[in-house]
Amino acid sequence: MRDQGQEGFTPVQRRVVSPVGAARSPLLTSPLVQKYAGASLATPRKHLGASNSNNGNNGSLLASMSKNSMLGSTIPSTLRKVSLQREFHDNDSDVVGAGVGGGPRWSKSAQGDGDVIIVGAAGGDNTASPTGDGEGLNTTTLTTTTTTVTSGAGNGSNEIDIAKIPLIERLQLWRHDAWIQHLYGTAEFVATKIYTMTGDANDAFWLALIYYSMGSHNRCIELLTKDDIISVSIVCRYLLARCYIDVKNYDDALDIVGETNPFADTAEASARIESDGGIKLESSMCFLRGKIYVAQNDFSRAKEAFKEAVLVDPKNFEAYRQLVDSHLLTTNEEWELLDSLDFDSLGDDSILVKSLYTLELSKNQNQDRITEAQDILRQDYDLADDIDIVTSDIDILFNQCKFSQCLNVCELMLKRDQFNNKILPTYISCLYEVKSSNKLFLLAHELAEKDPRNCITWYCVATYYMLLDRIPEARKYFSKSSIMDPTFAPAWLGFAHTFALEGEQDQAISAYSTAARFFPGMSLPNLFLGMQYMASNTLTLAEEYFSLAYESSPQDPVILNEIGVLKFKKGELHKAKRYLKKAAECCKDMERSSKTVLSVQINLSHTYRRLGENEKAIKYLTNILEDTENSSEIYCSLGFLYLKTNQLQKAIDALHRVLAINPGNSSAQKLLNYALELNVTLELDENHPLVVNSNILDEEHSASKIGKRRQPFESINVDKKRNKAGQLTEQSLSPAGEAMDIE
Repeated sequence: MRDQGQEGFTPVQRRVVSPVGAARSPLLTSPLVQKYAGASLATPRKHLGASNSNNGNNGSLLASMSKNSMLGSTIPSTLRKVSLQREFHDNDSDVVGAGVGGGPRWSKSAQGDGDVIIVGAAGGDNTASPTGDGEGLNTTTLTTTTTTVTSGAGNGSNEIDIAKIPLIERLQLWRHDAWIQHLYGTAEFVATKIYTMTGDANDAFWLALIYYSMGSHNRCIELLTKDDIISVSIVCRYLLARCYIDVKNYDDALDIVGETNPFADTAEASARIESDGGIKLESSMCFLRGKIYVAQNDFSRAKEAFKEAVLVDPKNFEAYRQLVDSHLLTTNEEWELLDSLDFDSLGDDSILVKSLYTLELSKNQNQDRITEAQDILRQDYDLADDIDIVTSDIDILFNQCKFSQCLNVCELMLKRDQFNNKILPTYISCLYEVKSSNKLFLLAHELAEKDPRNCITWYCVATYYMLLDRIPEARKYFSKSSIMDPTFAPAWLGFAHTFALEGEQDQAISAYSTAARFFPGMSLPNLFLGMQYMASNTLTLAEEYFSLAYESSPQDPVILNEIGVLKFKKGELHKAKRYLKKAAECCKDMERSSKTVLSVQINLSHTYRRLGENEKAIKYLTNILEDTENSSEIYCSLGFLYLKTNQLQKAIDALHRVLAINPGNSSAQKLLNYALELNVTLELDENHPLVVNSNILDEEHSASKIGKRRQPFESINVDKKRNKAGQLTEQSLSPAGEAMDIE
């Protein structure tokens, strides 16, 4: 194999043989590896500087750096203390490469089944065995505390005296352990001494990382920008971009990471590189680019950056979750992205990761795939009690309006993880739906006391005030929550709801429009905009927004119901029936007593009535009464339909039930008056209740007192309100035309 300084060096070769890539990893730059690396480990400064001089091109350095040299070590970067193995063999046939200046030789184990680094001694004749199990094999296990050497030939083992390690490496070990244990003052104290003594780019990175961990972002920026360190180290460039984002200097951050991915053209070469189990730094850079665009409100470019991040490396879950939680994708786009990810590159972990990613998506469609993923994770991976698996169950229960069950599961999980940010918003919404003001009050106080910097805390406070109908206070805290985290969609929607509840239509539309712009993949802002325009009878604009909401979530029963209502208002009854029937089908797994199910069924009943299919309309309503006996709206609709079909006694009974539940229902009172007027005009046959009661009384009296049969009541003059006895005209049913407004 060519020497790494030779011209014509390909990106793939440089990725495999160069120890420089390994030097960029926080793990490999730690003394845990450097302790036994022999001579000085090559740094990104040394290697890339030589490479640039050979190429004669120092401009556009970020774009010129290959993706492969950027990806770093052959083992994943972690923050845990791991063991590395060093293997030696007498043969020289499988040596992968030599370090710069006679340094150690690094390669990945040929078995590819572990994070094994094969190191040839600096300047020695030891070589790496491709199998790792040959004769004379010595395996050295390195930790921060002890180092034992086990001889494969049975030569025994011994401890290496840490006092024999060079001074710089002992200081590096001190620095590393202090950082791992979050003793940042100690880590800074030692790291400054090391960097002063060595001037090495790796030690500069470690010092910058300590500054970043301490929250001293400006000191980190100053360190990384001087001496042109970022020009020779991608990981330093990545850390600098994170610092700029944290201090909200987004323009400079974008200059650091670039407006587009400079490594996209080398995707084919990267595909040939064996995965090391870690997250590709290229993917992390794309993720930072997406965060910058979100902060700049450029959501279309943010969406593309996040998608590229997870496509480059499916293990970048943070980019995937950002796409889903920030509602940058529609429901269909979410599922298309999931199907396009290269899970096969994860090997045996592909089914596990794909199943976990499936549970993050919207629960409004592909319910069978979500159920299948849950079964796989529970049965094959023993994850039944995992917080993310249970969270998916919570989301499903909430979407099905099974609020009581959802509350029980939420409370059970919050006992394990009291401040879980995935569960708390759903739990708060459930408390609002069941009107549990006491629990909401206690939760709001507890969160305000223990976690005041969390946007969910003030969302909870605002929800409590909205439940009490204290709208100004609710608006204040919804606003505070949205300011603390502009990507938290429930706060934006709650803020807009406060205007809608007060009838401030213009301000509500403005707030919903802002939410629709911030969350382009979310259907709810467009749905609420359509509802506002429909309330003002601006049906054209309402239809446009309902169409946008339908594109985002085509199987949401609430959206389908609103479209059906819109078609009803426009007189397109057959289209209304089609949308409402689809909504009813989507509601089949929902709680039958929920407001959504009731609204769909009532509206479908009205549609059938307008189409002259009164018996179907009655059937829908009577089915609902099996689960909701005290619904005045349903009884009122049923009484109206009984009047239409001349079932006066049933109509009177139903309307009396309405007024017993809600005495202030003016529609029911008018309908009952019409029914009673009609009832007294009918001739009393032998089966009429009045006749039957009269016969019973007659039998109880003596025969001498039996008199003439009681004559029917005299008719009230209602001829102008009927065509013939017992049949109402459409006008008599409702002075305004329709007896009831559709839900």
